Amino acid sequence: MSWTKRQLVTQAFEEIGLAAYVFDLTPEQLESALRRMDAMVGGWSANGARIAYPLPSSPQLSDLDAESNIPDFANEALYLGLAVRLAPSFGKTVSPETKAFADMAYSNMANQVAIPTPERQMPQTLPRGQGTKPWRNFNNPFCQRPEDPLLAGSDGKIDLE
Repeated sequence: MSWTKRQLVTQAFEEIGLAAYVFDLTPEQLESALRRMDAMVGGWSANGARIAYPLPSSPQLSDLDAESNIPDFANEALYLGLAVRLAPSFGKTVSPETKAFADMAYSNMANQVAIPTPERQMPQTLPRGQGTKPWRNFNNPFCQRPEDPLLAGSDGKIDLE
């Protein structure tokens, strides 16, 4: 079971020193933070870091009590990134450690969800070049035929024998 959007927003406020058990956050502040979180995750998705977060089609359709559906490894990146974005609007300064942890958490999350760049394969009519040794490629002076493997999700290639 994943965190709710409200839990992520509340955790971001706690990170900047506005914990809900000490400060009363208004519904408008929570909704504003939710819109910022939606926008942040939308930017991540545009950059290729897709984490299964349910992005609303309009700001009015986002629900604070909805499940975030994000994997556990993305929770820290989400609430720390949101804390860094929320702090200036509340007159708070984020500590350098929080900024460093937010960057590290985002990098770790992006490494988990990044789609690898496909290998570039040269056409079969392209000569290998002068450094090609005949014993390395069975006397074939041209590039090998491009290989198009079948993929089995994130596990890798399927070998058909």
